[in-house]
Amino acid sequence: MNRYQRNITIALIIATFLAAIEVTVISTAMPVITRELGGIDLISWVFAIYLLTYAVMTPIFGKLADLYGRKRIFITGVTLFLLGSALCGFSQSMEQLILFRALQGVGAGALMPMTFTIVGDVFKYEQRAKAQAIIGSIWGIAGIFGPLVGGFFVDYFTWHWIFFINIPFGFIAMFLIWKNLDEKIEKRKRSIDYGGAVTFIIGTTALLYALLTGGNEIAWNDFQMIVLFSVAFVFLALFIIVQLKVSEPMLPFQLLKNRHLLIVNLSGLLLGAILIGLTAYLPLWIQGVLLLAATSSGLTLIPMSIGWPIAAFFSGRFIVKIGTKPLSLSGVILIFLGTSALAFITSTTPNFILVIIMFIIGLGFGLSFTVFTVIVQSSVQWHFRGTAASSNAFLRTLGQTLGIAVLGAVLNQHIGGHTNNGTDVAPEILATGLHSVFIILAVIALICVLLVASFLPKEKPEYAEDKSST
Repeated sequence: MNRYQRNITIALIIATFLAAIEVTVISTAMPVITRELGGIDLISWVFAIYLLTYAVMTPIFGKLADLYGRKRIFITGVTLFLLGSALCGFSQSMEQLILFRALQGVGAGALMPMTFTIVGDVFKYEQRAKAQAIIGSIWGIAGIFGPLVGGFFVDYFTWHWIFFINIPFGFIAMFLIWKNLDEKIEKRKRSIDYGGAVTFIIGTTALLYALLTGGNEIAWNDFQMIVLFSVAFVFLALFIIVQLKVSEPMLPFQLLKNRHLLIVNLSGLLLGAILIGLTAYLPLWIQGVLLLAATSSGLTLIPMSIGWPIAAFFSGRFIVKIGTKPLSLSGVILIFLGTSALAFITSTTPNFILVIIMFIIGLGFGLSFTVFTVIVQSSVQWHFRGTAASSNAFLRTLGQTLGIAVLGAVLNQHIGGHTNNGTDVAPEILATGLHSVFIILAVIALICVLLVASFLPKEKPEYAEDKSST
């Protein structure tokens, strides 16, 4: 790694850390925030709105980066993220906090795909997995230190500082990218797909809002839910029509012909559902079935955050020697073995067994996601790389949204009518519902294994040696 690549990597590490730690930091601070601002019934929207705006804006920023360059979009994303952070810190009500979290999510919608895209631009094929492993390990670090940092600021300062602390680091990342990132953008007349952007925003917003609120704020059979799905269907259909007609579509459907991209995107969708299922429902097993403290549930998830960067580092060192298919297949097999083991746990299963299972699953995610990201970076030319990376990120987020909706509905079928005043539920009933959730996760993982084993090409991605970016 030369000096140029090192400076870019430092900027990307900072940007990734900002986006990654935001979720875990705010989780720790939310009890204090709700006591001060009120609106505990709105707490889920503090997280949901960030996910919604992030998912909707990711493909749009990806296309803009292909048209106008990564540097402009990266700096725009950091600026919006920092502005949202500052406003969140100054929030005087829960409604204001939710509004400004939406702005944060818009900024994050540019940050994360630009990180993947810039790695593909700056590093050669054999270096991309190593660089991606370094940046990917930041998610593990954020998962471990996020709750500690959040608790420190809440205990010794005020919750406002969990947002203000982002600002100086964000400026450093912007400065490093602005000063160091060298881009050679082709000078030509550009056509912006406004119709595609508008129809995509309306359609995906309606779809994700329906999935996030379905069965909770709004009943699945409610007229409002029917309207949301109808709007989603109509505008996403219009989006497809627009993409087929414009000269520079926001999402070129020719990318779907690329088998590398198609299989990686479908796998990302499935793995996103598994990831959200584990992070949402394993803590519920620890606290609701094993009746352990909340701290224990957090400690049980940490092994996944440790195994992830370890496997990512391994994939970075051996991707050229072993190849993308064997490594990614090994990763999804480990995830399948881990989720299958969860399907057989009982209330008498020792907690250290869960720790081992989550470490194995973390290894699986570290291998598969790192290799998948390199495949996306290496499967298209420079002028499609931003679109490809952002589409992959969007599908992972969509997988999480679909996953939490489906798994939540399954769990509610088991525990509905068995709660005490809508809160507590007997451990044995909760265990039955969570077993169903874990079985579904294992089935999804098996589908992913079959998908990768049967359809992911063995050969190196087509543009692995593309140097058009530098």
